[in-house]
Amino acid sequence: MLPYIFKRILYFVPTFFFISLIIFFLSKAAGEYLRCESAPNGPELEVCKAEAREKGYDKPIFYFTFSTTAHPDTLYKVFREERRNALTGLVGQYGNWPQINQYYQELLQLEKELSHLGETVSSKGLTSMQKAVSQMVVKSKDKAISSQLKKLEKEVQGASLAQLTPRIASLTKAYTSVKEQATPHLLWFPSINWYGFDNQYHFWITNFLTGDFGISHSNYQPVADVILDKLPWTLYINIPAIIIAYLLSIPLGVYSAVNKGSKVDKFISGSLLLLYSLPVFWVGTMLVNFFTTPEYGMKIFPSINFSASDSMGENIARLILPIACVTYGALAFMTRQVRSSMIETLQADFIRTARAKGLPEKNVVWKHAFKNALFPLITLFGSVFPAAFSGSVIVEIIFNITGMGWLLLKSIQSTDWPVVYAILMISAVLTMIGLLIADILYVVADPRVRLGKK
Repeated sequence: MLPYIFKRILYFVPTFFFISLIIFFLSKAAGEYLRCESAPNGPELEVCKAEAREKGYDKPIFYFTFSTTAHPDTLYKVFREERRNALTGLVGQYGNWPQINQYYQELLQLEKELSHLGETVSSKGLTSMQKAVSQMVVKSKDKAISSQLKKLEKEVQGASLAQLTPRIASLTKAYTSVKEQATPHLLWFPSINWYGFDNQYHFWITNFLTGDFGISHSNYQPVADVILDKLPWTLYINIPAIIIAYLLSIPLGVYSAVNKGSKVDKFISGSLLLLYSLPVFWVGTMLVNFFTTPEYGMKIFPSINFSASDSMGENIARLILPIACVTYGALAFMTRQVRSSMIETLQADFIRTARAKGLPEKNVVWKHAFKNALFPLITLFGSVFPAAFSGSVIVEIIFNITGMGWLLLKSIQSTDWPVVYAILMISAVLTMIGLLIADILYVVADPRVRLGKK
């Protein structure tokens, strides 16, 4: 058994690596987030740089990159994403990084001088020039940049801004050099840059493995604290629902399979099919209307508004309906899986042999048939871990439960991507752990698995 388990664990490592890569690059595609993104210069800029260093934005993306000889290997040091994208766009058009870098440095110097002037001078022209520069640092198209340059040249004619004339001229000359000394042919030659372990992915995955999932964009709290605050409510619903579903589906499925074709079997199968067909949002709404509001039905259970100030008994009573809402669908599906697997197993030759030997029917069903019909249930067990963690969005929204499903939906709506991708990554890891446990249970249920015979 140990070699089999070790082999399965080895599969876990590359799978984890590839899933983490997918989620990491999805998070990068969502964009980087700095609270000081618009900071021009001065103390705010230093705060912005410190935040970028803390989040690892001043590091290269990965261990290595494939690019062209035109692209510099230090572009990642421009920590503000919009500016970095603009420089990448310029390189992609002209291919001459030295001239582009000179233009960018002139632009930064002008931005700095305008910021200092703004501390002593207040004029409409100065404000217009600051807006023009703020546009130029995030633009890469010639039409947009040239338009802003003309605006700068026009505004600098003001008496209070005449000292900036040499700087504007130098900026214009630098941008002209970018266009006139273009080397687009360098874009055709590939280049590989190796950065080692000091990169954003390594920084991100190391933090994840140590329990540091970043900072929430919504409340600036650690994502781990946000998740731990919501996780208990999800576990209160899903764990009892999973246990109830397993405890009921096994006897119902076995009984229905043993009595295949009987009236009881037809009743159980029909009832389960009806339950499985009912949409969760409709069942949840009906349960709320008929069992918590006296205007429409009976107020058997407390209202659906959970509160920390309420007694434990009241909150437990509020969990009964959402647990029932989660359980019915799982129960219907799992029972049908057990029934189908048992019917197939009961028709096997070794079952007929056991009956021919005169073994009691109870032993035939539970000791021989059920053990060999466990595979569908074990497979379903592999999905229990992520389901118990990630929660049910529909149920939690209907019953106003601030659990993991509710958190995931709200985080998507508010573009709180650190929370979203942390939940996705944890769910993926739990899925892999569930599948690993399922693989081990396969061996326990049937030793032929580890021998490669099934």
